[in-house]
Amino acid sequence: MPRPTPAQLVYGLCTVIFSTLAMLLLSQTSSGVGIAVIAVAALALGLLVAMTVPLPRSRVVAVEQPAEQETPVPAAVGTAASRPVHERAAS
Repeated sequence: MPRPTPAQLVYGLCTVIFSTLAMLLLSQTSSGVGIAVIAVAALALGLLVAMTVPLPRSRVVAVEQPAEQETPVPAAVGTAASRPVHERAAS
């Protein structure tokens, strides 16, 4: 199993803290059993969040294939388009 990244640890820790506070405030429990259940639920939720954070992907360097060389289409010999502009103007 790979080691968790710092982002995974932070997401899991924040989830545990905030979910514990939210559940304690919403349930208004004061018994030890209720607090223990909420703490275990918050830890399980934090673990779930930390493990589902996507791992950074390794960069894959693509190998470029040499492009097929296109053969140039030769211009028609002797046409006006194949002669330079100054030669066309003289004729």
